Amino acid sequence: MNRMPFERPTEHYDERVSHIDEQICELLKQRNEISNNNPGYPPFEYITKWAMSFDFYEDYLKWVFNAFLREEQFKPIIVPTGFRRHIPILKSFEEGGYFYSLTSVRQYTNASVITFNIDWDMSNEHSINSYKPSHFELYLGDNYDSRMDRGGSSGGHSSFNYVVSPALPDDISYMNFVFREFGGPHENEPRGAEITIRIE
Repeated sequence: MNRMPFERPTEHYDERVSHIDEQICELLKQRNEISNNNPGYPPFEYITKWAMSFDFYEDYLKWVFNAFLREEQFKPIIVPTGFRRHIPILKSFEEGGYFYSLTSVRQYTNASVITFNIDWDMSNEHSINSYKPSHFELYLGDNYDSRMDRGGSSGGHSSFNYVVSPALPDDISYMNFVFREFGGPHENEPRGAEITIRIE
């Protein structure tokens, strides 16, 4: 999904605080380095204490730390360009009444696009009522960045497209495509299934 360009919300800026803003950026970098880029989220009792000590609204600080938590979401978006070829996969995995499949990889000069499908039985009322929409993140190793580009569901079928950069090699033998289930796109901890499809 493409992000809307961010527009500066106001033309006003008090230059007297620029050195403080620079120090805030330096502290954020230190925070990430100390925590190995995984600082988590402060307990609410800490936020309550800091709000009282520094005269801030609690909800304001909650949103500030929420923004700190989501730096990964602001990576530059890679738009696939220069289509090259399809790489057939034709692999599937079945578990808990759900049929997961990968059919192919679309290769571009600057990225790859992977389509992940989920199918389930819709022939009885229990199947209809038991399905809960999920968000799956694709993990291909630390050398690749993956984001869900688009997806949708209807009538016992879901399909999700993932843009992977840099582009995968044309020979994807022995790669593991790991799909981790989250409750939503803004959650940081997996909540359910981990589907691994290995290319032999």
